[in-house]
Amino acid sequence: MPSHQKILLFLSSALATAISVVVLGICMSRTWVETTMDCTRNGTNFSNGSAVVNFSLFDGFMTRTLCPLFGGQDQFEVFDQLAEIGGTPLVLHGLVVCLLVLCLLCSACSILISIYNSVSNPYETYMGPIGIYVCSSLSACLSVVVLIIFAVNVNSLAEDLVQSYAGSIVAEVKNKTSAFYLGYFLVLLYTGLSLIAVLLIYIYEHAAYTHRREQQRPTEDAPKEIMMY
Repeated sequence: MPSHQKILLFLSSALATAISVVVLGICMSRTWVETTMDCTRNGTNFSNGSAVVNFSLFDGFMTRTLCPLFGGQDQFEVFDQLAEIGGTPLVLHGLVVCLLVLCLLCSACSILISIYNSVSNPYETYMGPIGIYVCSSLSACLSVVVLIIFAVNVNSLAEDLVQSYAGSIVAEVKNKTSAFYLGYFLVLLYTGLSLIAVLLIYIYEHAAYTHRREQQRPTEDAPKEIMMY
């Protein structure tokens, strides 16, 4: 039977990962960013206006003021609007969502492996600490990549969403500024929890290694005269 320390640490790792899954689920439904930009007709100073775009991964809300000719408030589905335009922003936004789904999958595997280790002794196999290291570390790395890709893509993404409402008039946008909201920063919390899950298993392995060394030390430190008998 596994020791009480092992059960506690592996279940704690599973709990940390489970909380991270809840956090990631919440962040995928919250607003990620608000982008503000100035808007004019292309090649002229006519109809100066502005647009404010708030959006999450799947839906958003846009407020336009004379951008480029008229204004309005519009709710939209992000993928539907981007699909009409195509291009790099659509591809990168789709990549962000796919990576987040992979994060959830890796976290689910980490939870299952942690629970399995708390009641059994799979030792150094892919179903042991190695599996948790791989799954949780991969989750953390992928979530960091998500943050980078989204930050790089956000201005182009917001501009394309505004352009999709410009109709046949080509709008020129400038002075784009973006403020990140709760949904974006919750990914950082997910990353931290995934690393905590790894740290807990490392603490267990370090304690187990120390315990093995202490058991071997009496034999190693015994006087040579005693060792001869």
